[in-house]
Amino acid sequence: MKKVLITNDVETTSILNHKLRDKTVDYLVSQGMPRLLDLYAKYHVRATFFFTGYVARLKPELVKMACEQGHEIGSHGLVHTVDHAFDRLSFDTQVVHLKESKKILEDISGQAVTSFRAPAARVDYHLPRSLAMAGYCVDSSVSSQRLDMFLSFGGVKKLNWLMTPRKPYFVRQDNVFKRGRSDILEIPITALGFPYIGTFMRVAPGLNRVFRGVLYMETFLTQRPFNFLTHPNEFIDEDQEGGKIERRGSNFLTYLLGDVIRHKLKVRNLGAAALPIFERELAFFKDRGFEFKTCQQVYEQMRWQDAGQ
Repeated sequence: MKKVLITNDVETTSILNHKLRDKTVDYLVSQGMPRLLDLYAKYHVRATFFFTGYVARLKPELVKMACEQGHEIGSHGLVHTVDHAFDRLSFDTQVVHLKESKKILEDISGQAVTSFRAPAARVDYHLPRSLAMAGYCVDSSVSSQRLDMFLSFGGVKKLNWLMTPRKPYFVRQDNVFKRGRSDILEIPITALGFPYIGTFMRVAPGLNRVFRGVLYMETFLTQRPFNFLTHPNEFIDEDQEGGKIERRGSNFLTYLLGDVIRHKLKVRNLGAAALPIFERELAFFKDRGFEFKTCQQVYEQMRWQDAGQ
């Protein structure tokens, strides 16, 4: 059976204002989450929501809204700041962040949190051991064969994406980018040159539909599941603050690519305008008999298959 995962990263990022801000969370409560959850209910989607510990503490009702609709709750780390990206943290600090985020989310949701996605998908070789130590069994931070990594931060380490397996795989204990025999399952974010994510869907809807057709042919031949990444903050119509774009890049090149150019692309079709575009994606999968799965469901199936071999 063909499978698709709809995975959602929930944080305080204001796409329009290109910065983290607490005020954006109010829009997530009133617009972003209700709009997405209504769409998922319409298409009988069971999704995975990755929350930062920070946003969950700030507005616990966001986590509860997803729980009440039967969606999986996963961790998106503790905070989404550049200086706390997982490819910058030591092993010990990664474990602290993972355990604290897990506790926050489990206390709010009442369900076990076993799936993780790193903020900005930035990871290093410590991650499999860190996840195992903190009680996780799934990662979904790798984006196999994605080529736009230099428009985001942590681009050098993301070069590892070029050689990672395309289907879900159990990773090496010392390398999340390689197939191995650890208990940590990697579920790659779907990509093939371009990423199959909400940003690309909004920036180039026509090209995304063509691209999705190519990916569908691959899935038809190989049974690789789709893993579509989006954010509730892509579906909010928020206020725009004045001032310059916040500079996060450490040098002019990273500022130009990761801040200026990336921001100009990411603001296309934001808010309510994104909803009909995203609905076409969900309808595509529904009309072709795909099963909507959570990360935990894929893990359980893979574990069962592995045990039967």
